[in-house]
Amino acid sequence: MTMEVAAHSLFCGPDRGLLENVVLRHDGGTITDISSRAPPATSPRSLVLPAFVNAHDHARPTASSFGALGMPLESWILRSALGTPVDPYLTAASALARSARAGCAAMMIHYTRPRGTMPLVEEASAIARAASDVGIRIAFALAVRDQNPVVYGAEEPVLSGLSKDDRSTIEQMFVRAPMSPKAYIELTDAIAAAIAGPKVDVQLGPAGVQWCSKPLLEAVAENSAQTGRRIHMHLLETIYQRAWADQHFPDGIVRYLHDIGFLSERLTLAHCIHARPDEIEMIAASGARIVTNFSSNLHLRSGLAPIAAAHKCGCAIAVGVDGLALDEDDDVLREMRLVQMMHGGLGFERTWTISEFLALAIANGRKATGAPGTGTLTPGAPADFVTIDLDRLDRDQIMPVDPIDLLFARGNASLLRDVVVDGRKIVGEGRCTGVDLPAIDEELRGIYRASARKLSGFQRAWPPLSASLQNWFEAHLDCR
Repeated sequence: MTMEVAAHSLFCGPDRGLLENVVLRHDGGTITDISSRAPPATSPRSLVLPAFVNAHDHARPTASSFGALGMPLESWILRSALGTPVDPYLTAASALARSARAGCAAMMIHYTRPRGTMPLVEEASAIARAASDVGIRIAFALAVRDQNPVVYGAEEPVLSGLSKDDRSTIEQMFVRAPMSPKAYIELTDAIAAAIAGPKVDVQLGPAGVQWCSKPLLEAVAENSAQTGRRIHMHLLETIYQRAWADQHFPDGIVRYLHDIGFLSERLTLAHCIHARPDEIEMIAASGARIVTNFSSNLHLRSGLAPIAAAHKCGCAIAVGVDGLALDEDDDVLREMRLVQMMHGGLGFERTWTISEFLALAIANGRKATGAPGTGTLTPGAPADFVTIDLDRLDRDQIMPVDPIDLLFARGNASLLRDVVVDGRKIVGEGRCTGVDLPAIDEELRGIYRASARKLSGFQRAWPPLSASLQNWFEAHLDCR
């Protein structure tokens, strides 16, 4: 059945730009026509845009609720274990619905913290079911690591200073026998067989070079080349990861990734905050993408990524929330605004126009997540779009102002009315249509409160563990 959406303004993409007073028609998940027609005078003013993409996330709860605050990633990642998914369906549904409510048609789930009490194929299936219920497209990569579970080196110096009970607690939570490269590839194949489809792209997900052995990275590169499967990985997020990489790869970590065939257009790299100019150029030349996560980088004191420099040398740039948006609300529109404000230029020199940035963030995000098309709203393209309340955006209506410029001056997710993905309205008047997000969040709060009480041993062990972690990183990785 053909559906119609009237728009006072519609942003097609960088080629056709902004159209005024049009009707978008879609049928069967595809845009069939965009034609001129003035909306009824009584209808609220609307701005229709290509739907957004959250190109790097982990589908987890808000870490601050578990006391993971004001600390670098190296401590934060252990502290946030208190937020390990207690129910994979509910946890994913909450995260995916928040992303959908913020206007996302697609979201990357780099699944770094499985529940650990059920087969991983079943856990992935529960997440895929949550995505289907929400109505959002997803990429799913089971994150894998086979080394350095506590610090970027032997954990004995960190654990030796803990009491016997505290050490036992930390070892049980974090120090496990690693999965072999062969077993990981086979597990990824099994997950793909179970959940891959038109709206689910299963990818390979090495957690990061400091957590993955050379045999694992090389197996991932080989499998990707053989199968065409995409890869999603963190790279050079923190100063300590930079120092570790320089110690272990004196010829350059990105050079090593290039030499083993890891770098390609199938690859998406999260962060790259501490990548050097020559490394950025290698990433760009390979066709790989960088996902920047502005607020996450600030929350975790990781630094500012060289995004403008990467764009200027031809690197594809996307934007992710990483579970740590500025206000911890998954507002990807605000995240895009922050990236544009920080990296959009200096003085009269521009890195890109605002419209160009919006289009590239969406197109590169779709490629990172395996979503079809570039996001451009044209006949034949997927019906993935959002409707913005133009009356609230242009609240003063004093004179004509470009709505895209206005959106990047003051826009946020509260202005979204509807979100349509594959022709299905997954958000209507700001509320998710496929799941009851407030009810899910309330149920999760109750489960997590009970779960936190069961993790009292970890909470007791945290102060000495935190101090030991800081001592280790300051002693072993000189970042000056």
